[in-house]
Amino acid sequence: MDAVIVNIKELKREFKIGEETVKALNGISFTINAGEFVTIMGSSGSGKTTLLNILGCLEKPTMGAYILDGTDVSNLSKNELAGLRNKKLGFVFQSYNLLARTSAIENVELPLLYNNQFSAKERKEKAIKALEAVKLSDRMYHLPSQLSGGQQQRVAIARALINDPIMILADEATGNLDSRTSYEIMLLLQDLNNDHGKTIVFVTHEPDIAAFSKRTITLKDGKIIKDYINPNVSNAKEVLAALPIATD
Repeated sequence: MDAVIVNIKELKREFKIGEETVKALNGISFTINAGEFVTIMGSSGSGKTTLLNILGCLEKPTMGAYILDGTDVSNLSKNELAGLRNKKLGFVFQSYNLLARTSAIENVELPLLYNNQFSAKERKEKAIKALEAVKLSDRMYHLPSQLSGGQQQRVAIARALINDPIMILADEATGNLDSRTSYEIMLLLQDLNNDHGKTIVFVTHEPDIAAFSKRTITLKDGKIIKDYINPNVSNAKEVLAALPIATD
């Protein structure tokens, strides 16, 4: 049986706006097992970004518990949270968040600059391996401006992989991409999940993108209204093969 790496219990996140208390998350509970590919869906204001921030140890819940790989996150200091993030999690964002004047391989190395257990040579070796995993080793010395949007997102995914995290968190990672490139990124994530056993949590508001994951959690007004295993997972390779060939 796969290990539970995320255990959320009666989680609440509240914000004070003037005299009003906004309940971004209102008592949600769920678990995620190692090796799952989970989509979190919901319209704007549903609480999905807040949930992703908590899963990513970027903010703490107001009440309830978040246990990540056996560690109760709610009791950690800021420094301890940062250490846990760097060691256990990989992040992929909609806007790539690459350093513009830095090559692909140097962007991928960035998370390891804060980890003194690796030498410069080891950092480079791990970065090359991560770029090979996202099929971008032939572009490792290109700047972001010399890469397409899809290639930049692949660099961001390689950067998320370099610490061998237990979980990859992706926030609208296909939001800035056209359909074909979006499906290419989903193919890459499916390969990482199926072939390498990576646990992936993917936030999106697009049902066609959610169809590539194995499970979908839907939020509304800070509550889980649906949590189901996808009976018909879309195969990104087949979807790409069925697309018409683009012509100028």
